[in-house]
Amino acid sequence: MNLINLKEKVKFQKQFSPQILYISPDLKVPLICLEAEQEIPPHLSGTGIFCILEGKGVMTVDDKEISVSAGEVVLVSEGSKRGIKAMDNVVALAFHIS
Repeated sequence: MNLINLKEKVKFQKQFSPQILYISPDLKVPLICLEAEQEIPPHLSGTGIFCILEGKGVMTVDDKEISVSAGEVVLVSEGSKRGIKAMDNVVALAFHIS
């Protein structure tokens, strides 16, 4: 068992880099901290669950853009392109399932 204090892990950087909180052969859990206007370009990946903890952004799933904000969860099927652009500082917890 691992207990992680997310508040202690939140770090914004000029060059975005996710913090990997957990990794196993079938699950990766990155903490995503994006400053306003930073983005993760759309890319292919496995099944993804994205829990928006703070802020607002625009998430791209395949060719569709959706506004997301704190308290929302986005479920993305395997094989779909996904990306996110922060409108203000965004903190999200993601679960990538292989």
